[in-house]
Amino acid sequence: MPDRPSAALQRTGPLDTSRLDTGNPGVARCYDAMLGGKDNYAVDRAVVDEIRRLSPTAHLAARDNRQWFIRVVRYLAVVAGIDQFLDCGSGLPTDENTHQVVQRANPEAVVVYIDHDPMVHSHGKALLADNDHTHFALADFTRTEELFAHPVVARNIDLSRPVAVLHAASLHHLHDEQDPWGTVARCLGTVPSGSYVAVSHLHRPEPGEPAAEVAGELEDAALRLLGSGRFRTAAEITALLDGTEIVPPGFVRAADWWPDGPPMHALEPGQNLVLGGLGRKP
Repeated sequence: MPDRPSAALQRTGPLDTSRLDTGNPGVARCYDAMLGGKDNYAVDRAVVDEIRRLSPTAHLAARDNRQWFIRVVRYLAVVAGIDQFLDCGSGLPTDENTHQVVQRANPEAVVVYIDHDPMVHSHGKALLADNDHTHFALADFTRTEELFAHPVVARNIDLSRPVAVLHAASLHHLHDEQDPWGTVARCLGTVPSGSYVAVSHLHRPEPGEPAAEVAGELEDAALRLLGSGRFRTAAEITALLDGTEIVPPGFVRAADWWPDGPPMHALEPGQNLVLGGLGRKP
């Protein structure tokens, strides 16, 4: 009798290894390299080196984004009492993954990771093999109807109750013509009242603000090397959560959103390159 497939494999399906591309930089791998992870290749580290050349403190925005994400997920699980999470564009596993933060507060809470990167899918299967409340769907979060009809999502997310939809550093990889605002609006139209959407996004500061002079160069580098990575103004980013009640303090620098303690020193210019915010569907 053949070996029984692992629980994670049954939930997510087989990995199409023909789609793995290690010759070109990948968004998830570059982010992993920016955070000091090990799931990346020389081609990804070259992108990070170029970003650091343009802005020596830009890597701090990636760190701030990760720490913001942990805090916002903790807020949703502990303060808002949300017990089901849809992590869109989840990326590669790292320290303090969504389900670890959530299930520390509520061991019964459900987390579904969404990503269309086959390498993320491969790592996700191993990570989730022994967790019955955590799942992975290889899917495109911009295709809202297909996303919520995906068997993994439909089986594990109960749309009769509030859901937390997480977009950490994912929407800036959509070009304007791909309509990230519509992507969020369609999702908000699907989830019930009382649901939340969390968003962090690359920020193009106004002239005169910290890092304003380098944001355009960083965007040019991201588009040239990765094919995506739009830096948007605070107004464009805030508009992503139109129709929601924005949780104070609003869309702010990721380091300034519900920090765990008072700042120990002034923020570096690169820390103005990512904003984070949270909205509740009324």
